[in-house]
Amino acid sequence: MRVEVYMKLHEKYLKDAEELYAKGELAQAGEKYWGAITALLNAIGERKGWSHYTHRDYAEIVEKLSEELREPIGRLFASTERLHANYYHNFLTKVNFEAHREDAIKLVQKLKSLIDC
Repeated sequence: MRVEVYMKLHEKYLKDAEELYAKGELAQAGEKYWGAITALLNAIGERKGWSHYTHRDYAEIVEKLSEELREPIGRLFASTERLHANYYHNFLTKVNFEAHREDAIKLVQKLKSLIDC
């Protein structure tokens, strides 16, 4: 049940992120990408019985998944953390926002593929 709730939140945040991105509201869009990814991490944590309530929990989930997948997805997660920080400090240029956004979308695809299994 909770996994479905997190997945619905993910879809909402991702849709909001894309709409804000299209309007050029990059700081707001970045925070919504962050929300979309943390909702996926919550769903994965819930499904696997892992703690998923704090920023540290998210980082630990990413580390565990990197080990399971034998793939360093932590770099993609670090990009989403930059988007999250940008919401508060608005420091990213458009070119760097674009790069972090691309990483966030790659991470979304990777995490969704794990849930859809």
